Amino acid sequence: MEQIARLADIIARLSEFDDEDTIYASEPWTDDSDVIVLPYREEDDGEPHPEATDAGLAYFLEIDLAKELIEDWIAYLGADPGAAAICERVIQYAINDA
Repeated sequence: MEQIARLADIIARLSEFDDEDTIYASEPWTDDSDVIVLPYREEDDGEPHPEATDAGLAYFLEIDLAKELIEDWIAYLGADPGAAAICERVIQYAINDA
């Protein structure tokens, strides 16, 4: 089983993961939610990774979507808003737009 981490910690370390990896998190989603990052598995055919569901975690977002969102938002703002604001923006995106 993959190691459980905090959502804020994973968001801060997105560059360490493969773009095809997926974040699964405990709900309700907050910066302190338990998460695991799991690799894409073709055999899952769009279904949640069994390891995530066994841990009681729900689909949150793919790494590549989170990276793209953050890059675009920082470019739009013209400045880095800080780790807490970035994490909150990713959570809001996952809730409202993903």
